[in-house]
Amino acid sequence: MKPVIELKNVSKTIRKRTIIDNLSFEVKAGEVFGFLGPNGAGKTTTIRMIAGLMKVSSGEIFINGVNLKQDFEKAISNIGAIVENPELYKFLTGYENLMQTARLYKGITKEKINQVIQMVGLTERIHDRVKTYSLGMRQRLGIAICLLHDPKVLILDEPTNGLDPAGIKEVRNYLRRLAHENNLAVLVSSHLLSEMEMMCDRFAIIQHGKLIDIQKVRDEDEVETRPYFIQVDNMTSAVTQLKELGYKVKENKDGIEVQLEKEQVPEVIKALVQQNILIYEVKGLSKSLEERFLEMTNKEAVATHD
Repeated sequence: MKPVIELKNVSKTIRKRTIIDNLSFEVKAGEVFGFLGPNGAGKTTTIRMIAGLMKVSSGEIFINGVNLKQDFEKAISNIGAIVENPELYKFLTGYENLMQTARLYKGITKEKINQVIQMVGLTERIHDRVKTYSLGMRQRLGIAICLLHDPKVLILDEPTNGLDPAGIKEVRNYLRRLAHENNLAVLVSSHLLSEMEMMCDRFAIIQHGKLIDIQKVRDEDEVETRPYFIQVDNMTSAVTQLKELGYKVKENKDGIEVQLEKEQVPEVIKALVQQNILIYEVKGLSKSLEERFLEMTNKEAVATHD
């Protein structure tokens, strides 16, 4: 699938200091792509360059195949972005805010405005003043404003900042639905790793302005071995039995960990039961996004701002 956002060897230097160093990655249509990094990594700087708010020192950025530097107006017309908080007229209604933005573009009809209102779920409150909105509703109105001109890319910097748990869940679920159902490329920056894990399809980690790695949040198709935790009544016998069968086993205080393929799990259970070993629990283990993040960034603190 052709990338909708593409960075090629992008660097940014400010006062002879390299903020972003030779950064390259792609975001595809229909995915929520997380952008993570510890304090001062350059997340917001990168987002500002993609959104056209800051010039690139070297390298190229393509939006829907259009070079941002060579044809800025065409490239930027494919982007809807909220950097930190949506700027809204709080004394106006939600609908009046949308009308103000619609005046900036050609050909945005009332039908289109009503469509985005329905998409973000604000139909019942759209004629109320924005000052009466919750933070989650303001975030959704901001997203509606971004979607008025049918962009191919939605960029959100800290979209769940300041939201309560219900608001975070609301925005998270909406963004996933928006990306997958409308084939939109969504680039999200956040320091809330647990939320990014539930929201994103893939994520990139940068540190000191350099790309550390890009990974899938979940990869159900992988058939490689992974650790399984097994809690038994007799750990010594279980470890001996499994080692004799050729499995890699590691003990901990609560049970044992065994490296297995999925198809080997019933074989292990059968082998233990035949030795009259009682099994209390079997579960597959996988590293959380937080664990992977801390491993790849040498356990540096996660930033709330860049």
